[in-house]
Amino acid sequence: IPAEESEDELLAGEERVDTRLSGQDAAGGNKEGTKGRNKAGAVTEDTEDGQREGEEAEQPDQTPPSSNKPRKKKKKRKTKKTSAGDTVEDNDLEDIDSLLERLEDPGGLCPQSQGGLIADSRPLLYVEHRNLNPENELKRYFGARAVLGDQRPRQRQRQYVRSTWLTAPKNTWPRYSKTGIAMRLLDTRRGVQHFTFEHHREYQQVQFKFLDAVESMDPNNIVLLLQMNPYHVDSLLQLSDVCRMQEDQEMARDLIERALYSLECAFHPVFSLTSGTCRLDYRRPENRAFFLAVFKHLMFLEKRGCPRTALEFCKLILSLDPENDPLCVLLLIDFLSLRAREYTFLTRLFQEWESHRNLSQLPNFAFSVPLAYFFLSQQEERPELERSQARERAARLIQLALIMFPSVLMPLLDHCSVQPDARVASHPFFGLNAQISQSPALNQLTSLYVGRTHALWKDPAVMAWLEPHAHEVLRMVEAQDPLVQEAEHKRKIRYQSAPRNIYRHVILSEMKEATAALPLEVTSQPVMGFDPLPPLDSIVSYTRPERTSHPSNESTLSLFFRSLLPNFNLQGDLRHDGDDEAGAGQDLNQGVNRLMAAMRDMLANIQFQEPPRDDNPEGDGDWD
Repeated sequence: IPAEESEDELLAGEERVDTRLSGQDAAGGNKEGTKGRNKAGAVTEDTEDGQREGEEAEQPDQTPPSSNKPRKKKKKRKTKKTSAGDTVEDNDLEDIDSLLERLEDPGGLCPQSQGGLIADSRPLLYVEHRNLNPENELKRYFGARAVLGDQRPRQRQRQYVRSTWLTAPKNTWPRYSKTGIAMRLLDTRRGVQHFTFEHHREYQQVQFKFLDAVESMDPNNIVLLLQMNPYHVDSLLQLSDVCRMQEDQEMARDLIERALYSLECAFHPVFSLTSGTCRLDYRRPENRAFFLAVFKHLMFLEKRGCPRTALEFCKLILSLDPENDPLCVLLLIDFLSLRAREYTFLTRLFQEWESHRNLSQLPNFAFSVPLAYFFLSQQEERPELERSQARERAARLIQLALIMFPSVLMPLLDHCSVQPDARVASHPFFGLNAQISQSPALNQLTSLYVGRTHALWKDPAVMAWLEPHAHEVLRMVEAQDPLVQEAEHKRKIRYQSAPRNIYRHVILSEMKEATAALPLEVTSQPVMGFDPLPPLDSIVSYTRPERTSHPSNESTLSLFFRSLLPNFNLQGDLRHDGDDEAGAGQDLNQGVNRLMAAMRDMLANIQFQEPPRDDNPEGDGDWD
């Protein structure tokens, strides 16, 4: 067998033999060296050396088993032997160690490091596939053994399913089949591709049934619909809200992941999650389910303790429509960046978008960005020059934030259970008047930020850093600094009414402090979990057909019997032709007959319970 293999190699792999010979000449006859380097550099060897040594090609070919087998064993020994002084292997180990240290670095990506240079060269909203998997983040925290457990042996027996990035399909899910959702490429403008989801005719019929089930106000109807159509996206979203209200968080999260899986299976082949150049229009009802599913998924991830993965999904939502931001994730991305310790990303976002988006006019960015600079200044592995620059920027930005939004300080200290000193507590600039005088729209933004991020400010080092800057702001107020008057003028002119996407974000976030400040025009209308506050300029591709039944025309007697017998409909078969009066009268008689039959059935099913017999009318004699 070895001889046959050598002849086959001579006929089919002549170039590999020549390159091995040339490698042997270059090494000066060192067989151990050539055997270790053949696989690494055989492709780059010059074939002329092999032709020059062609006369000697038969002798090495006669003994390929003796040369191949030790080569394989040598490779195994080299991977195991770490103390033999092999510089290439040591460098690889050092690269792996440095990579692990960079992954575990709490300060995010360092700008002067190799990872920082790569991150700075990428687009701002670049999404990495490995960061979309929450198991990768949990493995970094707790280790692979604690996360996976006994899942590895079970995966061998698992049936083949489609590989996806947003979520991993589970064995407990129903078998996936085409649901009737597709994605279409609309156009490409200036390197940006615009896509849209589409509902086929059969999916539209399921959608109409879902709307009927929602109007019935009975979650069991949605459950029945999902049994027939297990991957209907809007039903999964709505039922997830019902499970969450019933404190079944695990089922609610599972339904959201199933909705994401259904939508990802319908992706266009060109649609990319990572490029940041693919757009979806929220005005189209078919696209809203994807926005809402990703948003609710990242909220579950944040509560699960995976802020880095949640930040990646937040970047994904922002990249789908960065100009309009229909779910207003800019009010959330700073919090996730701080929780994931991605301070460099947050400061870069602020620097690149401040000029055209005025991020400093949002309370969350006004306070979170200086906090990020403060955390960067506390990282000892950074050069002293960078740390001093970060301290200066943090001091300047936190003072501007306190001047622009003085109503944030006292509620923030209250949530952190910190008692301010007498000067700050008694000064009217930070007092109750600052909260009363601000507009309702600004009150929503400040309440949302304080309720969401107050835990990040509880650090004693943060409070010690905040205190002198609050005193410095009071000194500027007493000196009548022009910045204070300018900020007061901006607060009076701006923040008159919040846009619709902020209301939508407040509803989805379910922060009690911000929900209480919603205006009446928002709270008075019904809010559905599958489509909260739809845009006023929606692009409708298909409409729901009108209902055929008209209960308003029914008489009082008919409504009374319908309340007793829900399946009874006195006018269900009436003809509306108007010409055939005999037929209408016959249908009326049939309706009366059905009513009488229903009444007979109801009376026949009524059973009167006899009163219990008293076998001992005189009593047991125990009573006095």
